[in-house]
Amino acid sequence: MDRLDAFPTPPELVIDLDRVAAAYREFISALPGVAVHYAMKCNPHPEILGLLHALGGRFEIASAAELDALLAIGADPAQVLSSNPVKPLPHIARQHAAGVWRYSFDSEDELDKLAVAAPGAAVVVRLAAHQIRSGVPSEGKFGVDADHAVTLMLAARERGLRPYGAAFHVGSQMLLPHAWRAPLRAVGYLMSKLAAEDVFLQMVNLGGGFPARYTGKIPPMADYGAVIGAALADLPYPVAAVCEPGRALVAEAGTLHTTVIGTAVRGGRRWAHLDVGAFNGLMESLETGNELRFPVADSRAGAARDRFHLTGPTCDSQDTIMFDVELSADLRAGDRVTLGGTGAYTTVYASRFNGFDAPMIRCVTGVAIETSDDAAYCG
Repeated sequence: MDRLDAFPTPPELVIDLDRVAAAYREFISALPGVAVHYAMKCNPHPEILGLLHALGGRFEIASAAELDALLAIGADPAQVLSSNPVKPLPHIARQHAAGVWRYSFDSEDELDKLAVAAPGAAVVVRLAAHQIRSGVPSEGKFGVDADHAVTLMLAARERGLRPYGAAFHVGSQMLLPHAWRAPLRAVGYLMSKLAAEDVFLQMVNLGGGFPARYTGKIPPMADYGAVIGAALADLPYPVAAVCEPGRALVAEAGTLHTTVIGTAVRGGRRWAHLDVGAFNGLMESLETGNELRFPVADSRAGAARDRFHLTGPTCDSQDTIMFDVELSADLRAGDRVTLGGTGAYTTVYASRFNGFDAPMIRCVTGVAIETSDDAAYCG
């Protein structure tokens, strides 16, 4: 390398807001009649929240801090779902005071907190979903079986709470539309059992799990809508349906621009070290055992190709993004590498481990995602 200033700008996540809007419109078209509550945990950037709010989207939160971000953009707390089944008591109190009135739970301990901090609130029992492996496995921490859910809902009534709905989550990046069938059958069973106790639900929360396109194909969103619509029609009586998509709305809008800080050959395998890794932007690489494959390109775009292990800047051996990635054979320090599909669960997971910063975020609209002209920095 001839000059120290050969390295381009710091890492940057560029979000194409037009693609977020297009994904939202595609989603509501595929699931007509289902209220969309964006799972803001996957990317709570104010410009994304503001855009979805302007398009008529609603939101799902897990904490009081997330509610504060929604209040800042003018969202109506009465349209917000508090879906974390286990919440700190002060968070419940703050949400309730602001006007949030629907809360998920899956234990009597949570009911006790809700009865104190949100008296009279509507409660949504979290069911355990049938285990079908998803692209980013996430289930097992929350949820109870339908019979236990009956007991919990009756206990909620005894505490002066309002048994309101049932919720489940099939697992993140779910590529099988039929994964929603079994949980919705369990919801139907719960509804029938509760009806015998003169308790009638008003809502079913279909959760998230709807996929984004990375390097492989995904089923059309309409396939999910068809399966879910048929299963909802089979419930014992009509209820309102809501869902909580995250990555399906924002992942494909993101492109992460990184710089190669060094290359090496070790044990006959080539390594490319980037200024972004698992700990400062790409934690899902570790969560999926490096199976999540982001679309990758490099600035050399050479005809001669080679395979690299793509890794991050820290001195931790686990800080590896993907193995056997095809890039230009003459890739070297200072070159740029872009990773697509990085609009969800990237910067929100980032830390400053080993002193490396998370990427900056830039939102663009009305321009190509790689272009910086007329694009304002946000964040």
